[in-house]
This record gives sequence, structure tokens and C-alpha cells, in this order.
Amino acid sequence: MLKTLGYVFGAVFLLVGVLGFVPAFSPEHSDGMRHLLGLFMVGGVHNVIHLLSGAAAVLGASKGEKYAQLYFRVFGAVYALVTVVGFIQGDTVLGLIHVNAADNFLHLVLAVAILGVGFGLKPAANEA
Repeated sequence: MLKTLGYVFGAVFLLVGVLGFVPAFSPEHSDGMRHLLGLFMVGGVHNVIHLLSGAAAVLGASKGEKYAQLYFRVFGAVYALVTVVGFIQGDTVLGLIHVNAADNFLHLVLAVAILGVGFGLKPAANEA
């Protein structure tokens, strides 16, 4: 199950990373920033982070259940940290990526979900 979820999360992050570069899906907003689906702030660095997150998920899943679990634990912690910093700073995360309230709440949901998978699911017995 962890491998399957790793591939799913990986595919979604890769898709989001690619769509962030496509103007039709991330038009320029009135604030001068690009907003994926008109809601979530994105930019070059933000998109690359999504691509790297997706690639790491796929790589972890391809290596087996334990590596998929490690991905969920590590990236869950990273997204939790991004969430906290985003809420504190409000409009950026360490000055590296621009965020808005929608991003911060999405990062919160992702952190909870990813940590839940990483710590709540055990590797399949045949791959432990």
C-alpha cells in the first residue's frame, strides 16, 4: 500500500510541478504572481520543489515499501515545517517561495496526510 500511495503522491506532485509552468493553468494574478488554478501561488522554484517532491516519491516507491514509508515520514516533516514557516511569515517560506493562505492550508493538509501515511501504515509483510 505504501508503494502504491508513493506512486500516487508522486504522480500528483509531478503533475502540479509541470502545470505550474503552463500559463493556461497558472495565469498571472492581479498581484503579479502566477496562481495555479487561479488559487495557489506558484513560481519557478515552487514548481521545481513540487517536481523534486514527486520524483522522490516515485523513487521511494520504486525501491520498496520501506523506502516509500521513509519518503512519507521525511517529506511529511518537511511539509509540516513549510506549513509552520508559511503561517508565521505569511507570504513566503524563508524568502524562497511565495505562498498565500490557500498554499498554507494546502501544505497543512498535505503534512497531516503524508505524516499519517508515513507513521500510520506499516510496510507490506512481503516487503518489510
